[in-house]
Amino acid sequence: MLMLALLLAQTVPAQATTACKAPDASLPAALAGWTTPGDTLATDRAVSLDTVDGATLKGLPARTRSGRVASLEFRVVRAGTYGIALDQPGWIDVLPGAEGGAALASVAHGHGPDCSTIRKIVRFQLAAGTYRAFASGLRQDKAKLMLVAQ
Repeated sequence: MLMLALLLAQTVPAQATTACKAPDASLPAALAGWTTPGDTLATDRAVSLDTVDGATLKGLPARTRSGRVASLEFRVVRAGTYGIALDQPGWIDVLPGAEGGAALASVAHGHGPDCSTIRKIVRFQLAAGTYRAFASGLRQDKAKLMLVAQ
């Protein structure tokens, strides 16, 4: 019986057996603004947006997922690779210009750091200019987003 318990204990990942005592306490420098509230999508603060039922909106990107949607215009001053961080599962699109157009192709995607409330980061190659970010397929009434510089 003891051997079986030892074998089972070895198959459980360490992360599953260790609870985060302080989520977002040890974020890397590029994500430090995640815990600072803001009113615009920027690299030094996160914005909390109300979500709406995507079925009630027109002009959404072609790849929009069903569910709730959050959308926000933002500006990039210096060209580079930027990420959009999101606090929940969902689909992230970035469109050029304030009025939109075709969604840009992402260049990378992944999860936030362990022990953080960042669930997803999708990266895009952006030139200086104005863009619109869409988070779709959301289930919550609020969504937290942040622009992440590489």
